[in-house]
Amino acid sequence: MNPAQLQSLVERYFASGPDAIGDPTALDLFLEFRSALEHGQIRAACPDPASPTGWKVNVWVKQGILLGFRLGVLEDLPSAGFSFVDKSTFPPRRITISDGVRVVPGGSSIRAGAYLARGVVCMPPMYVNTGSWIDEGTMVDSHALVGSCAQIGKRVHLSAAAQIGGVLEPVNASPVIIEDDVLVGGNCGVYEGTIVGRGAVLAAGTVLTRGTPVFDLVHGNVLRSGDDTPLIIPPNAVVVPGSRAVTRGKGHPNSQAWGLSLYAAVIVKYRDDKTSLSTTLEDLLR
Repeated sequence: MNPAQLQSLVERYFASGPDAIGDPTALDLFLEFRSALEHGQIRAACPDPASPTGWKVNVWVKQGILLGFRLGVLEDLPSAGFSFVDKSTFPPRRITISDGVRVVPGGSSIRAGAYLARGVVCMPPMYVNTGSWIDEGTMVDSHALVGSCAQIGKRVHLSAAAQIGGVLEPVNASPVIIEDDVLVGGNCGVYEGTIVGRGAVLAAGTVLTRGTPVFDLVHGNVLRSGDDTPLIIPPNAVVVPGSRAVTRGKGHPNSQAWGLSLYAAVIVKYRDDKTSLSTTLEDLLR
């Protein structure tokens, strides 16, 4: 079945609501849909040069994932010495040597419906949720999370404890997108449909959400999300966690004596040859 046929049937069964539950034809459709996700034939968002963000959200793919949760029933999942119960439609995905993906032993899990390209490296423990797309040569480091429908580009390093948020609902919302050659530092969090442009560097501890203003010291402007657009970090930006003073006149008068500051994400420079040289260790790790 080609993607157009899948889309038509997914939209039909999704629109039928609870009536799809227990329908074996709907379940067969979902299993084919899930297989297409795992093989990279469809994805929750794809590059689109005509879009203002450079990406197109495929709403019907999110609908298909939500359909899977609707159709699934709780079942015991086989394990060695542990007890797991989850939806029957989203078991752990089994990675084989033919996939060309390196999953180092020790406590990692990849859910069915996630796509991992050849050359991806997974360091334990880590978790990849359904609908995710992880492209060639990317490393998902220890304690990292790739949330549902997140789109991760080529040669990305998600450092230890990095959290890439998942976005399933509303179905038309943009998932979190990390473009090619991005370095996401340890303990970073990227949430709520944020787009991190190609070649950017997020220093350890940086947190980005729809509500996070990003202060660009190089160009002297402030980046924010819009009503219909996510926060977009420009290509090659180097973002660090900073702070900004609480504005005088805000809050109770006594609060000014506390000398408080708020978290702020700050672009301190744009990536150059020197910055690139500092990340060449990635090649050795792979």
